[in-house]
Amino acid sequence: MALDIGTWDLACKFNNTDHHTELNGTDRLIVRRGQAFTISLYLNSGAYQPGSSQMHITAETGPQPVEQYGTRAVFGLSDEIDSSRWSAAVTSPPADTVCLSVCPAPDAPIGRYVLTLDERIQFEFILLFNPWCPRDVVYMDSEEKLAEYVLAQDGIIFRGDAEYPVPLAWDFGQFEKGILDICLRILDMNPKHKRNPGKDCSGRRNVIYVTRVLSAMINSNDRDAGVLEGCWKNTFDGGVSPMSWRGSVQILRTWDSTSCMGVKYGQCWVFAAIACTVSRALGIPCRVVTNYYSAHDTNSNLVIERYVNEKGEIDSGSTRDMIWNYHCWVESWMTRPDLPPGFDGWQASDPTPQEKSEGVFCCGPVPVRAIKEGELTFKYDASFVFAEVNADLVHYLKYKDGTTRKIVNDQKVGQKISTKSVGRDAREDVTHQYKYPEGSEEERQVFEKANHQNKLQQQQADPGLHISIKLSTGIRKGCDFDVFAIVTNNTEEDKKCRLVFASRAVSYSGVVGRECGFKDLLNVELAPGGERKVPLRLNYSKYCNNLLEDNLIRLGALLIDYGTREASMAMRDVVLDEPEIKIRILGEPKENRKLAAELTLQNPLPESLQGCCFTIEGANLTGGSSITEKLESSIEPGQEAKVKIYFTPTQSGLRKLVVDFDSDKLGHVRGYRNVIIGK
Repeated sequence: MALDIGTWDLACKFNNTDHHTELNGTDRLIVRRGQAFTISLYLNSGAYQPGSSQMHITAETGPQPVEQYGTRAVFGLSDEIDSSRWSAAVTSPPADTVCLSVCPAPDAPIGRYVLTLDERIQFEFILLFNPWCPRDVVYMDSEEKLAEYVLAQDGIIFRGDAEYPVPLAWDFGQFEKGILDICLRILDMNPKHKRNPGKDCSGRRNVIYVTRVLSAMINSNDRDAGVLEGCWKNTFDGGVSPMSWRGSVQILRTWDSTSCMGVKYGQCWVFAAIACTVSRALGIPCRVVTNYYSAHDTNSNLVIERYVNEKGEIDSGSTRDMIWNYHCWVESWMTRPDLPPGFDGWQASDPTPQEKSEGVFCCGPVPVRAIKEGELTFKYDASFVFAEVNADLVHYLKYKDGTTRKIVNDQKVGQKISTKSVGRDAREDVTHQYKYPEGSEEERQVFEKANHQNKLQQQQADPGLHISIKLSTGIRKGCDFDVFAIVTNNTEEDKKCRLVFASRAVSYSGVVGRECGFKDLLNVELAPGGERKVPLRLNYSKYCNNLLEDNLIRLGALLIDYGTREASMAMRDVVLDEPEIKIRILGEPKENRKLAAELTLQNPLPESLQGCCFTIEGANLTGGSSITEKLESSIEPGQEAKVKIYFTPTQSGLRKLVVDFDSDKLGHVRGYRNVIIGK
């Protein structure tokens, strides 16, 4: 006997809260797979009778729903919920109001659904991955980690340098108004969906497939309606500098409102941040990681070769291989039933367009453990990620007569791989998850398994001359400072050599710019066991107009032994400290109560700043947009720039107010303040 249903209540507030989706709003039903949700059905006549009342239910997703591909499910009422498949059960006693529990299969495709009852009543809902469900492949058994990797709407991305990691606050904003719909639109715009929508929607059962689609669609390099266009030039014509973004929301909304045109411009940390936002929105636990001294190996030989002339200048035209000062990608949490046991957990994927994989610009997901164990045949793109953290960096000195000689250089690829700690803003070092300790027996075994001998482990003739670079303290943008080359003679004979000590502006992606200071000493003499400290002065007047947006200066010291023609080299990057933005919150931080942020920055430069403005942004603080306050006058040397910006929080809890100061001479200076919003 069919039930005579009059009206119904989707109980969105109760269900969304129960499914950890209430931050998306409670005006529509958003639930997770493998977990039941409840609908109240109000009957026109009669009452539900266990055993005799029947119901025919279908759940469908995508434009061509088919049972065979999992995009259509047909089921009826059961005595109780079966959480291993689509099922439904009545959980109320016989009455004219029926509480119907419906449980989506834990491997159902994610996306928009239509649920039909007895072919008469239809309603829509959105289904997401469920990291709270043990049957879902994204299950994560830690409430603390779920709060960080799924629910946290802001976080920290590390930039800077291995010697000086710089935290950058970021507004992921995955629960801001409209963002979930935009994330689903990204899936619908992918070329696989356009070619075969039924097959693509079926593929959304598989988190590996979805992660791979996102890796391709976050960048627009394949002219596939991707979200973000990359640019690594010094100018950003037709768009904005990647440094100007403070969060993901504005980028995603811009893409959505401009008919899916690639937003200009992004670089690696922006690509990774967008991937993190979209993954968390869809229910995939995700985090951004930063690899310092990251190799971009274009020819897959796991060796990055560099040729240096006698002036210490690197021949950048000899290879496309690069060493990035740092590179960001994401890790997503999932099981890997397609691989042998032991490779579940964090999987690396990289939306920054570098090399093509299966014909498109994407990378991963590949188990982090597969990288550590040198399993380069594992899907997807293991050899590329392995090279990013393990490639050998080999320098050769190219003499004027055309001959070359290997340079002794102890710089290592893949250092201080970093991510934000769970529940804290501190840096967590995850290098040990990607690689065994440098020089350990396990590391050598991994290289053999990867069919590549680590050249840095080979016995090399010690030239007896050693060179290193030391920095002075208090290196701030706007000041003059010294750096030092330390030359040591470890032999028992006098040495006469040439020292070239150079400094150049450099981008984080390893592109070398103009000179900032140079010294060429043709006759450095060292007694046995002797040491010499050679200073190089870097003046603000020289480097100020040469710096790129990353505020990095690369130091290189090349030492050539006249007697043996052997060479040693040291390299080090300097991150120029920026001034601190002081942030005061005025007022009592509570939901829907206007607050003011008082922002102050002192000009550290010996010249005035023009075109100054402060901008703030924060998840559930600024309504998913940014708020900017421009300063009318210039800021003289030593003078403070000061503004008040008003904003109204909409949700309680711990939130990050992300602050940006921009001007003609300083560029973008970033800061943030954690704010606890009361109910």
